[in-house]
Amino acid sequence: MKPLSLVLLWHMHQPDYRDHETGEFVLPWVYLHAIKDYTDMAHHLEKHPRVKAIVNFVPILLDQLDDYVQQFAQKKIRDPLLRLLATPDLNQITAKERSCILNSCFQSNHATMVKPYPAYQHLYDLYNMFKERGDIDLIYVSGQYLADLLTWYHLAWTGESVRRNHEIVVQLMTQSRNFSYTDRMQLFSLIGELIQKLIPRYRELAASGQVELSTTPHFHPLAPLLLDFSSAHDSLPDAALPAGMIYPGGRERITFHLKSAISSHQQRFNAQPVGVWPAEGAVSRALLNILMELGCQWSASGEGVLVNSLYKSYPDQALPNRNHYLYRPYRISDEKSSMLCFFRDDKLSDMIGFEYSKWFGRDAAENFVHTLENIHRETRSVAHPVVSVILDGENAWESYPYNGYYFLSDLYELLGNHSFIQTTTYRDYLGTLIYTQTEIETLPALAAGSWVYGTFSTWIGNRDKNLAWDLLCAAKQSYDLVMKSGRLTDEEKSMAEHQLASCESSDWFWWFGDYNSPQTVARFDQLFRKNLANLYRLLKLPIPATLLEPISHGGRYTGMIETMRRSS
Repeated sequence: MKPLSLVLLWHMHQPDYRDHETGEFVLPWVYLHAIKDYTDMAHHLEKHPRVKAIVNFVPILLDQLDDYVQQFAQKKIRDPLLRLLATPDLNQITAKERSCILNSCFQSNHATMVKPYPAYQHLYDLYNMFKERGDIDLIYVSGQYLADLLTWYHLAWTGESVRRNHEIVVQLMTQSRNFSYTDRMQLFSLIGELIQKLIPRYRELAASGQVELSTTPHFHPLAPLLLDFSSAHDSLPDAALPAGMIYPGGRERITFHLKSAISSHQQRFNAQPVGVWPAEGAVSRALLNILMELGCQWSASGEGVLVNSLYKSYPDQALPNRNHYLYRPYRISDEKSSMLCFFRDDKLSDMIGFEYSKWFGRDAAENFVHTLENIHRETRSVAHPVVSVILDGENAWESYPYNGYYFLSDLYELLGNHSFIQTTTYRDYLGTLIYTQTEIETLPALAAGSWVYGTFSTWIGNRDKNLAWDLLCAAKQSYDLVMKSGRLTDEEKSMAEHQLASCESSDWFWWFGDYNSPQTVARFDQLFRKNLANLYRLLKLPIPATLLEPISHGGRYTGMIETMRRSS
């Protein structure tokens, strides 16, 4: 029976949370996801060697993981929350540090990460009781309460595989309260050990051939928009654009991010990446041209982008059934070179991201496989059908019981033993196409868009997002002038370029708007403006007064997973 190829691409990404003026980490999400999601995902692959997958690491995430490794090695912790976990006497900390603990240590999915643990839920109930009465005073919160809260927060953020393989986690959870400094230091040391071993584990999986490692432009910029704001009109013709209409020197900046990512990948994994997953699956013809120039063999995006591209390519033809156009690669070519572009199955990807967390793990895994079997029956006319399931490798699992442990275990078991569904990687799939000399259909026109709605509306088009782009464009214009002036040393230029790259991340624009919670928007708004202010400081220019005012305030938060968006 002709097999059905399945590519699972797990995208691992966190923006740069460091304040490069102070060296401090402003938010703890890199190390928290490291001890929970990145660790668990490596574990599942190690336990199921017959299952292949692509793991996409954004270089700025790897930079920060390396930073944490160095912090533990040098015993100089620059993450406030992690430093507080290792602070001997929590009765002696400042009011600001107490506030940091209380404001941070309930930030998780309460249904799956707080409520299942009575001692942790009790800490939360106490906090809410005092908060509702209005008489909570940070001065009178005991050091023991803070120690218990810090410990439980980090215990809740340990991956299920960590709990099953490290006795100290079970011991602390069984103890449940009155954690000593020794208890906290044992947990602190385990966190350092997990982070230190993380990248080598993935390197070993790649060396075995089980995993293909791919990359993304270094600081996760929304590349098509940096190249041309008007690319947003491919999918949203009436979208409002920033006042400047164009990002200065966008092509040079994207080339910088890509070359930096390739160099980072070569240094860490001793190989050049075969493919690139663009930030947010955001593609345009201009971006793919650059990828081809750099020798990239594959890229990928969302199903909505393919639909828009087919309409653009064949405006007088009706769209066929998705089984006839989705489960195949498309060739993108110019006069000199070509590459293949794959498009994710949005429905299956979103089932993992948003729906299967509500199911029993085995039922969800069997439903996923049953859906693939139906696709197999419907794609018999395709020479080498391939299903692309692409989603965040960290953010979905917080909504799952046990961090998705049972779902992923059952899914990998079913896939590893299946008779005609074969997990593969794009690199290996390309090898099959070459070996069989399979003819690949060319996509005449590519409509710019992302894996979210097939548009760029999550990053551009409303007042707040466009204002952020205007502030970035103004900073880039100042950057260009100063870099040409000869006022900076080579070291100062390098620092300024690094800071600019952080400002160009797509993540800042993701959060601006009225559909995210005000608390989360405020944190990312402040960090974006701080990054811009640091850039002006490095350029030895006055900081514009406009950076003192918030860009966005958030609004009608609906309780959705803020770090992910459905494809439609």
